[in-house]
Amino acid sequence: MPAGILKPDKMQTVLWDIIKADAFTAEIIRKDPLKNVTKENLKLQQEIFAIHKITKDNFYKSYDYYKENPGQLKVIMDSMIIQAERNKSKNFTIKSIQGS
Repeated sequence: MPAGILKPDKMQTVLWDIIKADAFTAEIIRKDPLKNVTKENLKLQQEIFAIHKITKDNFYKSYDYYKENPGQLKVIMDSMIIQAERNKSKNFTIKSIQGS
């Protein structure tokens, strides 16, 4: 792994947050005519980078690295999908219990 590249676990966590921010922007922010969608999405990304104590450049350098190494990116994406399915299943179970 080259220097300055986020390790797979960290990249997965940050990428997951970026994807959620993109979805939030597309589903919620876009409905507000007073908001600039691009600007709001960039603000969310900056918050994510701050939370994870990385820079925008660090993230995109890492993202480019993983795009150039599709086998490693696939492992990250597959892991994210499995995690999302577990969370979906867990949330369904919790809602089922609460509804009982």
